[in-house]
Amino acid sequence: MTTFAPAAPVAALSNAGIADRFEEVASLLEAQNASQYRVQAWRGGAATIRHTPQPVAEILEAEGLDGLEQLPGIGPALARAARELAETGTLTTLQRLRGESDPLALLASVPGVGPNLAQRLHDELDLDTLEGLEIAAHDGRLAQVKGFGPKRVAGIRDALGTRLRSRRRAAEPEQSVPTVDELLDVDREYRESARAGTLPRIAPRRYNPTGERWLPVLHTTRGDRHYTALFSNTALAHQLARTHDWLVLYYDGRDGEHQCTIVTAPKGPLRGRRVVRGRERECMAHYHVSA
Repeated sequence: MTTFAPAAPVAALSNAGIADRFEEVASLLEAQNASQYRVQAWRGGAATIRHTPQPVAEILEAEGLDGLEQLPGIGPALARAARELAETGTLTTLQRLRGESDPLALLASVPGVGPNLAQRLHDELDLDTLEGLEIAAHDGRLAQVKGFGPKRVAGIRDALGTRLRSRRRAAEPEQSVPTVDELLDVDREYRESARAGTLPRIAPRRYNPTGERWLPVLHTTRGDRHYTALFSNTALAHQLARTHDWLVLYYDGRDGEHQCTIVTAPKGPLRGRRVVRGRERECMAHYHVSA
């Protein structure tokens, strides 16, 4: 029977360490032309955490996220970020802003996966989130990948069900889910700005041996929703030469950060049009196209 080594314990970050990461997020957002409101929110959160006498880890243990949200200037998004730092020592948002996002490490952290299978999942199914892995475990795609038998798939489903359930609050109300129109409008803004050369560029760590700053990044808002947009920097996008077509949007929601991918449809009734993956039917209505 295959066994997996337990993950190494995570060194707890002090409040000062968490505040330092928040400050770095604020500085990177400012350098990447994000709204000053968002920049100041992270800076204010850093100041609050730095001057809070009780360790964040203790607040989380005693009161959960609600305890953090009672601190001045710490809303749900910053509370979740502080929890991620306290629990893992890393912050996904910060890694993305640095150009250091590593979906392989995230996938490998799931019991029953590990580094080698994580690479296979990323390359063959283009997975880079736990939510995407959970969907693949339920819709049959995971079982088609070599190395994922019925017992392993069932174990992954159980592990993700527990792990993701701990993140989730009540489902978002229908009206707070961004419409296809809104997502495609952010896509339009990003691609137009990228073509015009007006966006700051970052040097992604993965698939970028020369360290070139080639990846444009956009921070924008629609109403009170914040978006970060980047071209896809995955193995499959490079393999298919789609690094300047596939777009990944990250946006905030009541129950955490969400993401979606927008591509140019290669075939079918939407061929040649920009499409939000998984929402093709709504895209057909957006373009007034019939099947």
